[in-house]
Amino acid sequence: MKQYLLSVHFVEGAPAMSDEEVQVMFAETGRINDEMQAAGVWVFAGGLVSPESATVVRIDNGATTMSDGPFAETKEHLAGFWIIKCPDLDQALAWAEKCAAACGPIEVRPFDDLSQA
Repeated sequence: MKQYLLSVHFVEGAPAMSDEEVQVMFAETGRINDEMQAAGVWVFAGGLVSPESATVVRIDNGATTMSDGPFAETKEHLAGFWIIKCPDLDQALAWAEKCAAACGPIEVRPFDDLSQA
């Protein structure tokens, strides 16, 4: 079975969710996690704190540097993710549709075959 990354996107500048909307999103996400686990496709999932908390580590000519903030200057950031096992992309997209209904835009990407060796 192939593994897929379902990534949740946060769009900077989008209207903030109310506390009630956040609670509904968490409840729906939890329900989907339970459903994925029961179906045997769930591998791992996690949410991420804001990109401002990031530290970028670079090595250039043997020297390591560390800088605050996200790696890329962008308006969209990875907010969380699922790793799932599915027989094909169609099933991964079906799960992504459920996830998108719970928490917004979802990008689906298969892992390369080398990472599953």
